[in-house]
Formats: sequence, C-alpha cells, structure tokens
Amino acid sequence: MAAQAAAAAQAAAAQAAQAEAAESWYLALLGFAEHFRTSSPPKIRLCVHCLQAVFPFKPPQRIEARTHLQLGSVLYHHTKNSEQARSHLEKAWLISQQIPQFEDVKFEAASLLSELYCQENSVDAAKPLLRKAIQISQQTPYWHCRLLFQLAQLHTLEKDLVSACDLLGVGAEYARVVGSEYTRALFLLSKGMLLLMERKLQEVHPLLTLCGQIVENWQGNPIQKESLRVFFLVLQVTHYLDAGQVKSVKPCLKQLQQCIQTISTLHDDEILPSNPADLFHWLPKEHMCVLVYLVTVMHSMQAGYLEKAQKYTDKALMQLEKLKMLDCSPILSSFQVILLEHIIMCRLVTGHKATALQEISQVCQLCQQSPRLFSNHAAQLHTLLGLYCVSVNCMDNAEAQFTTALRLTNHQELWAFIVTNLASVYIREGNRHQEVLYSLLERINPDHSFPVSSHCLRAAAFYVRGLFSFFQGRYNEAKRFLRETLKMSNAEDLNRLTACSLVLLGHIFYVLGNHRTSILASDPSWVPGNCFPPPAVFQCQNTTTVPSRSCFLNKL
Repeated sequence: MAAQAAAAAQAAAAQAAQAEAAESWYLALLGFAEHFRTSSPPKIRLCVHCLQAVFPFKPPQRIEARTHLQLGSVLYHHTKNSEQARSHLEKAWLISQQIPQFEDVKFEAASLLSELYCQENSVDAAKPLLRKAIQISQQTPYWHCRLLFQLAQLHTLEKDLVSACDLLGVGAEYARVVGSEYTRALFLLSKGMLLLMERKLQEVHPLLTLCGQIVENWQGNPIQKESLRVFFLVLQVTHYLDAGQVKSVKPCLKQLQQCIQTISTLHDDEILPSNPADLFHWLPKEHMCVLVYLVTVMHSMQAGYLEKAQKYTDKALMQLEKLKMLDCSPILSSFQVILLEHIIMCRLVTGHKATALQEISQVCQLCQQSPRLFSNHAAQLHTLLGLYCVSVNCMDNAEAQFTTALRLTNHQELWAFIVTNLASVYIREGNRHQEVLYSLLERINPDHSFPVSSHCLRAAAFYVRGLFSFFQGRYNEAKRFLRETLKMSNAEDLNRLTACSLVLLGHIFYVLGNHRTSILASDPSWVPGNCFPPPAVFQCQNTTTVPSRSCFLNKL
C-alpha cells in the first residue's frame, strides 16, 4: 500500500512539473507575442511567429484553440492575409465547441469569423454561424446579447429591417428576463431606430414612450444612463426633423444639447457592472458629441439659420479630424459625409459655389474609400451635383444629375426633395418639358396624397406649385398655393420658405397693381428672425415688371 501511494505521489508530482513547464514556455511565447504586438510601431510579423511557435509543442486543446483565436485576430486586424485569418478562426471555433466551459474563446471566434465572412461578402456563411452561436450562448448573457446585436446589424446592412427588428425584440425580452433594464433599453432604442427607418410610425410612438420610461427609471452608472438619454433624444429629434417639424423639435433638441454637456462633465467609471448583460455602451462620449453637432446642423439648415449651421459644422469637422487620427471607426466617416452634405447646401444658398464644389469633391473621395458608404450616399451626391448645376445655370446637367439620383434612391423623403427640385428646373426652362412637368407636379401634389409626411417638403411642394401657377399667369391660384406655404412655414419656423413665398407674393401683387400690399409682402421684417436671403438671390435679369424665371430658382 505504501509503495502504491509513493508511486501515485511521484506520478502526480511529475504531471505537476510537466504542467508547470508547459505553462512556462506558453507564457513566455505569449509574452513575447504581446510585446511585439504592442510595440511602436507594432511588429506583427514577429508577433505571428511567436504565436505559431506554440503549435510544435502539441499543447492542450484549450491552449491550441486560444492560440488559433489570437492568430486569427492579429491577422484579421493587422494584415491583409484574410485567408490565413479565416483558417485560424475556423479552427478556433471548431475546437472550442468540443471544450466545456470555454465560452469566451468559442463566442469571440464566432463573432470575429462572421465579421470576416461579411468582409469577404460571404454573408450566407456568416448568418448560420451567428445563429448557431446565439442558440448555444443562452447561458452566457453578455455573448448572447452581443451576438444578437451583431446578427441584427448584419440584417440591417442587407436592408432586411424586418428580421433585424425581430432579433432586437428577442434581445429586449432576453435582457428583461436576465434583469438587465439597461441593455433592454439599448435593444428597444435600436429597434425604434429601425422602425423610424421603415416609417412604421404607429409602432414607433408606443416603443419610444416605453423607452423613455425605462431610461428615466433605470438607476445605474451615470454615463450609461446619460448615453441612453442621448440615444433616446437623438431618435426623437431626427423623427421631428424627418417630419419637417423645425419648431416642434426645439424642446427635444435643447434637452439633447444639455444632456451632452452633462456627459462631458462626467468621469469614466472603471467599475464594471455586476450584471454581465450590462457590459455594453452605445457610443463613446466623443462620438456622441459629434452626433449632437450633426443634428444641430440639420435643424439649423431646415430652419434657415445658415450662420449657426456653418458654426456647428466647423466645430464638428474639427472634432472629427482629431478623432480620426486615433480611431478608424466607419461611423466617423458617415458623420463627416452627412455634415459635408449639409454644409454644401448651405454654401450653395449663400452663393459660395466654388467652395461647395470643392466639398462635393471631398465627399466623393470619402465615399470612394468605402463601397458601402458610396452605395448609401450615391443618390445624395448626384442631388448635390444637380443643385450645384442649378446654381451655375447649367439646367441640362442639373436635369441629368437629378434624374440619376431618382434612379438610385428608395428613400421617400429624398425622392420628394429631388422631384421638387427637378420640377423647379423644368419650370425655369419654360415650355420644353410641359408633359413631364405636369406629371412631376401631380406626383408631389400637396393637396392629394402627398407621398411623404414631411411638413417641410409639403410646404415646399406648395411653393413650387405656386411658382408654376405664377409663370402660367394664374395669379389667384398662385396666391392660394403661396398662402398655404406661408401658413405651413410660419407654423414650423421654416424661415427660408417664408422669405421666398413673401417675395413671390410681393411680385404677384405688384403685377396685379396692388403696390402697397406688394411692398408689405416683400418687407424682410415679416420674416421670423429676419432670416432674409441676400438680395442677389432674387435679382432680376431684365427690366420688365414680371421677373425672369431665374429670379426665384437660384438657391431656394
């Protein structure tokens, strides 16, 4: 018995020594690999060599799977060798499924591998992988939620918003079950964002009401709470702006600006949440700051506060340049493109055409760096080029650009915006396109089934109808349309539309011989905030009492 006990003790000691030796060489190689990876500049080739040196030792399955994951991650993030990265990640995923209690490696491998598949346009391989990982991760709250977010994002990129919303709904219910109201709010707000994209407003309103209650009642990390409030308010503000309700949005926008100021004064708390399902964050503080600048610019442009739009665009672009030196997140490029799109329109309105053209070129360069960005903004680019062509009196080119933009967009508001501008081009060209013009005006008829819910676009459609009636000599009809424009634009502080409508009404009264009313209608003091366009916008090219067609179409 004593001899057997001694032999067992010797065997245990030998196994312990072997395990200690194995751990020593593994930790040494791992340490070298990390040193090379974090060097300045990183020495990725040497890092990869150190990790590859683990395999000749025939390590245990846990070390083998983890090393394959580390190699796949390094190759994916730091090299263009996607084939080797894919091979290592596939091995990590395969081996880790055979090892119990090895969730971090298993699900990180699945997550990275699906990203790589998407990058290689192998979406059909990414979806079943994520579905399987979601199915087996239900006992691991953090990874289950993260994988649900990832698959929802994949469906969103494919424009399958119904499937994405379903997944986010599943995630919200799962988060509720595991006691994470914070992550439940993130899922619901993300779903609300997609419903807004789908224009399912009847579903959005109760969802946002529920989100508001959850955000206000949740007591946790102050930065996380404020970031939820920013997300919630951004959705509210963009919803109002999409509807063209520039005046109604002001209380929400003010709350959003106050909220981002509060976040900027808070210090990041390093204490991790007790619930692993809470280990998420919507956006970094710096990204949220740029986003708030962006929605402020959108509001200023719709309201006609052009100086304010330029001021906040300059601030946002400066912040973006600093962030892009340290962060290559695709969302920063999206922010930059949207900001430039708005400031380009501002330049065209204020007559800075050369600057606008330079910034259109800048947008093209940014979009060429990302196929997805180019696809998402191609219609906007052609629209901006069309607006530029209008500003330099190249109507044939403007028509070609607007027609191309219409062919490229499925977005209803953008479609209505383009059609409104294309109609103004045809009005300016006189009788050349009468049939097409009548067809366009019927499609954006504000009196009957206007295609979008935007208050601003509907008011603009009334203005274009009034402009067309004016040039047709149907002055009473023109006055009716322009009074509708004034009523709608005054209701929501659409100052530029108010200004344009008053000037055109002034010309109608002048033509009809009512000179006193003409002077009153053209008085800039009528315009809220005195946001009156520069006189050059409406300068006539001739000396007759009736203005030329170019008078009202140079920068509406």
